[in-house]
This record gives sequence, C-alpha cells and structure tokens, in this order.
Amino acid sequence: MDLAKQIGPNAETNGRRRAVGLLARAMTDELRAAWDKLPAKPEVKPVRGPETGLVMVRGRIGGGGAPFNLGEATVTRATVLLASGTAGHGQALGTSKDNVRLAAIFDALWQEAGTRDFVETTLLAPIEARIAAEDKQKAEETAATRVDFFTMVRGDD
Repeated sequence: MDLAKQIGPNAETNGRRRAVGLLARAMTDELRAAWDKLPAKPEVKPVRGPETGLVMVRGRIGGGGAPFNLGEATVTRATVLLASGTAGHGQALGTSKDNVRLAAIFDALWQEAGTRDFVETTLLAPIEARIAAEDKQKAEETAATRVDFFTMVRGDD
C-alpha cells in the first residue's frame, strides 16, 4: 500500500472508526474498569442523551439481492463535550445508557493526544483481544460441525 494512503486524515478517520466500533462492543465491566483506572477524571458536559430509540435493520437475500426491511433494533446514543472542547460520540445496540455515556467519554479521550495511549492500551486492546478470542472460539465450534461432501467416481460405465 502507498505510504501516502496510510498517513494523513484517512489514517486518523480509520483509527477513530476502529475505536468507536470497539467502544460500541465494549462490556460494562470493561468500561467501568478503564474509568476507574483513569488517573484524572475529565470534566464532562452532556450534549445529547443518552437517549434510546429504534433503527430499521435492512437486509439483502444472498448479500446482493434487493434490500428489504428486516425489523427494528433498539439503539442508545450519547454525545458529550470535554472541558477541552473535544466532542465524543457513543452508540450501541441495546438500552445501556451508562455504557454509551462512558463510550462517548472514551471516544473524546481517544481524540486527545494526551489520553489516546491510555484509551488504546487500557480499554481498546483488551476489547479487541476479547472479540478475537470470541471469534476464534466460534470458528472452532463451527469447524467441529463441518461436513465435507465429495463425489466418488466408479469407473467408466
């Protein structure tokens, strides 16, 4: 890959997209443990929420068919503003307002140079490791039930 494509605004956007995605999948105990380890608690002002609502989930048959409305899913979102002026956004499936509020705070902290390493090592790396372990376990359980079909040829009849 070209070095110019790896650095610059796209790298920052991709990093934040990764961080917000991991924060959306964080568990309550992971977020609270990181909050408790935070050396200096930031001053946080709520901008929006946390608020819970519904989103329409759309699907496609076979991944490429015509889209259709599958159903609704409950989603909670929040936006916070740190005293430094950095805005953080959090969203997740479900109704856990505390999780989403903490996710928004950690999103804002991730954006600041002074606390990004803390968020990466204390929170995002363990979440990423947990998700990878869960995916590996699921793949192993699925592989155990795999059936290979083959055809035997019985000669030229």
